[in-house]
Formats: sequence, structure tokens, C-alpha cells
Amino acid sequence: MIKRLLPLAAALACSLPSHAQISFGGEPIALKAEKLHLAKAPVAEFPTVDPAPLMAEDAARSAAGIKGPFRFGVNHPADLGMENSGVWSTLADGTRLWRLQLHCPGAYSINFVLDQFILPEGAKLFVHNQAGQWLGAFTRESAPGRTVLGVTQLAGDRVTLSYEEPANVTGQGHVHISQVTHAYRDVLGLTKGLHDSGSCNNNTICPEGDPWQNEISAVAMITVGGSGICTGTLLNNCASDGTPYFLTANHCTQGENPATWSFRFNWESPTCTPTTNGPTNQTVSGATLLVNSAGSDVALLQLDDTPPASYAVYYSGWDASGTAPTSQTVIHHPSGDIKKISFDNDPAVPGTMSGAQCWHILAWDDGTTEPGSSGSGLWNQDHHLIGQLFGGQASCNNNVNDYFGRFDVSFPLLSQWLGGCGEVVDGYDPNMGQFALDASVMSISGIDADYCNSDVISPVVTIKNFGSTTLTSLAYNYTIDGGAPVAGSWSGSLATGASAQISLGGITVGNGDHSFTVTSSSPNGGTDEHTANDAKTSTFSVFNPGFPVDINITLDNYGSETTWTLADSAGAQLYSGGPYEDFSPGLITEPVCLGTGCYVLTLADEYGDGICCNYGQGDFEVVDAQGTVLADGNGQFTDNTSVTFCLLGAAIAEATGTQGMTAFPNPSNGKVDVAVAGWRANLVQVRDMTGRLVFSEQSPAPWQRRTLDLGHLAEGSYLLVAEGEGQRALQQVILQH
Repeated sequence: MIKRLLPLAAALACSLPSHAQISFGGEPIALKAEKLHLAKAPVAEFPTVDPAPLMAEDAARSAAGIKGPFRFGVNHPADLGMENSGVWSTLADGTRLWRLQLHCPGAYSINFVLDQFILPEGAKLFVHNQAGQWLGAFTRESAPGRTVLGVTQLAGDRVTLSYEEPANVTGQGHVHISQVTHAYRDVLGLTKGLHDSGSCNNNTICPEGDPWQNEISAVAMITVGGSGICTGTLLNNCASDGTPYFLTANHCTQGENPATWSFRFNWESPTCTPTTNGPTNQTVSGATLLVNSAGSDVALLQLDDTPPASYAVYYSGWDASGTAPTSQTVIHHPSGDIKKISFDNDPAVPGTMSGAQCWHILAWDDGTTEPGSSGSGLWNQDHHLIGQLFGGQASCNNNVNDYFGRFDVSFPLLSQWLGGCGEVVDGYDPNMGQFALDASVMSISGIDADYCNSDVISPVVTIKNFGSTTLTSLAYNYTIDGGAPVAGSWSGSLATGASAQISLGGITVGNGDHSFTVTSSSPNGGTDEHTANDAKTSTFSVFNPGFPVDINITLDNYGSETTWTLADSAGAQLYSGGPYEDFSPGLITEPVCLGTGCYVLTLADEYGDGICCNYGQGDFEVVDAQGTVLADGNGQFTDNTSVTFCLLGAAIAEATGTQGMTAFPNPSNGKVDVAVAGWRANLVQVRDMTGRLVFSEQSPAPWQRRTLDLGHLAEGSYLLVAEGEGQRALQQVILQH
């Protein structure tokens, strides 16, 4: 939630990733139903589900070598539409709002099928849960040319549909739910879902996956029939035109309608270990079954929507020659888990399973497959897909005998769509340019946002060859804050689409806000034909010495209304945070790092009713590393509230009330009267906003009031510190001559 704001960083316009398949953003009006004094949405209750016998059945299927679909839920038939369910409300602007809540007791998540999805221009459909998370807006463009929609999983055992219809299209929309799925397993990775697969599996971000990042980007998890999981792969065609052909297993399609399926891309752990959750919202809904066959357990689909450019997908190459591989790799979602990669270093051999012609994996050397892996692609040593998973007994405990339907056997059925340009087709990256020489700086890692009590950064630069010519060398330089460039060079061999890392070692940087920019040039000693991707910038701040500080906010029920900013004494914003999730009141801790000086924390509420007390008991505080409360507030405000605190050599709470200090006039032209109450001082100091001591006066006798002459100091903000009798008080003063 926290965002570091750097004054020297250019402002960038950013759009949030779409919430799902394919949705168009916005926030549901229904989240504010309580404040709009709307009646509660009627609840459609579904039967309870006992997961124990279901899991026993699942275990028996797995032991029998059935890899999928991996069952995670129970489908409940439904007949819920606008005519027989829910409640209608008319808002002040004439918008009509229809709401209906679905309750599946004890479910990890709920997903459902709309067998009637008819939305007029301007109408929107949202789905939200009790935590204030939502999917949508779904519009008529979410399902162009069709009237069905499969809605992906949303966490929790209660979700609410809300349909917003503008007054000018009154009565033209229609939605109807035909199936609701109760998830008795966690397929969102919210609890145990990230650990459901065997421990021998490798996260795709681990070093083993580095050579396979293109193919990893082609793989998606499929929600099949509402209650099952399979895996599949985007395939390139002879035209390399980005048509979203998608390969999976025939047995995943049996008795199912792919028009209601959901395809989740890029669900990957961002760290090798420990496994952490990745994005679950990069999904596409609906596909058309082009051809399927039990003879090689193959199914070729065409997704109803092309994955957006923001998903950065890849279209895998393939090999239909039938040549036996020397080694194999599979990328998959075992047990509906986050994406994994497995390896067999020995040649696969021809084999059969239930009459289907397959490649037989005798044993996996690293990783395995499990239920949920069904339909996942098998790649040979040359990164060409040669099959898709049918089944087998392999598991982490007994890692032998897996069978993949052979792509060469399937190809005569698939060639009508994939083309007849030969037996081997390379992959296609829609992000690749059409240039011979195109070297890119892909990313900068090794630089943190803030450095507290440290001044050394260790950048690692990732370069990638987007050109059609093998990249053997390039020049690069880096600058800090636009200063003198430091030059370097790289040499090696990168095929098209391959990447490499350049470690720049430790670099010492001074205090303050900084930008670090890396630029590549001269690929293969020539001219880069596409310079738009030649540079990357990373911004960071150094506080040395620095003070770690926590901003603790206890939210009310409407966290989406709450934001905050932290500014220095000159008004420059340093950090910001929020908004947060609705209906999840609790403590939010936002760590920041600060240097010597005074700061202003401003908390804002979009609705204008603070964070206490009508909809929860919210409050906030600023705490240093020793637990000292530097500033706090009770959350009772309207639009916003601000508190000031100061840091000097150690974090110091600004004294107030009878134990405080006042300085007046403020602003001052140089003469400042200082008064302390309830105690006596004998030392007064003035520091500038960098912490430098610019004035100090020690008195032989304690005092409660004193006049200081600061006329010799330049205009600006200063920190006035008074000490005595074990007390210390601070006051910011401004000099204006």
C-alpha cells in the first residue's frame, strides 16, 4: 500500500491491472450500500459441503494416476435471475441497482456461471466480497459476441453481485446464474493453496526456471466446469500473428463448455523461497473448442479474448516431427497450486495410456506432476512443445510413469488452425520488435526504495535481446542523479528473446533522494534500431543516519476511503499510502525511514467522516524503533487531520500541553520569545532541516521564558530545542526577514 514519493522522479500515469477476464475497472456502488441507506441484499443460501469424503475421492483418483481435472469445488445448480431474486434500488441520479448475495457456508471462495449475460451500453456488473475485494466492472465488452460468462473465484463464503444500469437503458439488461461453485480447497493461495503441491516442485522464479521464462509466460491455469483445475499453453501458429490458440488435454473438456472457463495467467511466486502469492487477477474468460481427440488426448481451443499486452504472454513454439527428445520440461499448476516447473534429464520414450499415443516419462529428475497438471505442455531440449499431460502415477513420493499425448500425432488435426509451414515452429513474443539489432535494459534489481543507516547500493541489471540477430556484445553506462556516466561493456551470446544479468557491485551514495539510470547502446558494435527500451531508472532514498518509523493506522469498515501522506517541513511529500480494503478493519503498519527534521502526517477520508466512530473504532499513531509514540490521533475528523513530529539525533516526540514549549511570533523576523510551561530549561539549540547545529546557548540559571536573537540566520525552517530538568521540547520555527 505504501508508496515512496521522490521529488526528482518524473510523475508517471499508471493504470491498475484489470481485476479479471476481461474487466474494465471502476468501483461498485454497492460497497457503499450501508451509507446510501439501501436495504440489505437478499441472500441465496446454498447447502453446506463436507470436504472430507470429497478429498478422499480426490486422493483415490490421484493414486490411480488421474491427473485432472483437479477438483477444488462442488457445483450447485442455480436458477437466480433479476426476475426471481435480489433487490432493485433506484439511486438519486436515476441509476438502477440490482443486488444479490450468494452464501456457500465455509467456502474458501465462490465462482459462478452466468448462462445469460446481456448488458446494454453503459451497464456494469460487479462482484464483491465481505473484505471489500471485487471483480469487474464487467461490461458488454467483457463477452463480445456471446451471452455467457464464467466468473472466476473470489475469496470468502459470501459474495454479492451488483448490476448498475443507467436510466437511459432501463430494463434492457439481464443476468442469470445457472451454477455456483463452493470451493472446498483454496485455489487463490490465501491460506494453504500455496503449499498444496508436493515439496519437490520448483517455483518458476527459481534459478532452474531462468532459461524457460518465455515458455512460463505461455502457461495458464484453467478453471474447468466451475469446480476443476487443468493447465494449458498458448501456441504460436505459422503466421506468428498472436491468435490466442490454446492447447490442453482432451479429458479436461469432457462434458464441459469452454465458453464458461476462466484462464489465469502469470500466477507465479515472485520469490524462489519462501513461496509467496502472485497476481490472481490476470485472467481471460471463455474459449471456443476447435478440435479434440482421445487418440492423443488433445484439445485445441481459441480464447475468446486475446490476453492484454499488460499480461506479457508468450506463444510457445512446437515440434510436430515426432523426433524423440533428449530431455523434457513441464510447466504446470500441480494440485491447483501456484505455477511450477519440473525436469526430466533422460529421453522420453513412446508409450500408450488408455489407448492414447503418448510420450512416456520414466521418471522425473527434478519436480513432478500432480492432479491439476493435466493438459500442461511438455517441451523438448530445444524449447519446442511436443505434447500435453494425460496422466500417470508420478508424485513427489513415487516420481515415475507420466504420459503426455504426442503433439506429432495430434498435428494433422491441429494444422487447419496452426498452419502448414513445416514440422517445427519457434515461439512468438508479441512484445518482440521486428529489428535485427534491438538490445533492451529489462530491469534493475538490487536497489531498495529506502536505505536506513546504509549508503551502499548493489545494482543488478537484466538485459534482453529483442532483436532477430544473436546479441554478442553491447555497451552500457549508468548515472546517479544525472551526473557523470560510468561506462561498461558486456559480451556473451544471447539468442532472440534470451536475457542475461550484469552485476555492478557496491556503489556508495550520499544522503538524500536519488535516481539511478542505466542505458544500453551499440549492440554488436552497431546502432540499436529500437531505442525506446534502452534505458531504465530506479529511484531510492538514503538516510544515513536514518530513523526507522512505523505509521500505525487502525482502519474503520471503509478502508477504501482512507489515504495518508507524509511531508517534510517544507511541504514536500515523501510517502503516501492507501486506499485499503473495505470491511477488514484492523491495524495497518506502514514502515518508513526518515532523516533529521520535522514532518507532517496527514490522514484523509474520502467520504468526510473520519475513521471513527460510526463504522469502526479507527485511530492512528507514529512510533519509532524504540516504541516511543511520536504523534497520534483518535480518528475523529471529517475530511482530514494532520499531526507534526520531529526527529533529532534520536526520534523525539514533540512535547505538548503543560510540558511543552511555545515560540512566538512564528513566523518571526529574527526575534523569538521562547516559553516553557511546567518545567525550566537551561539549554536552547537551533538546527536547520539537515540537522546541522546553527545556534546554541547555555544559561547558568534555569528559565521559563527567554528571548532569542536569530536574525543572523537565513530565511527558512528551523528546529528549536529546549532542554532542562530532564525534559526536552521541540518547536519548528520559520524565519522570514
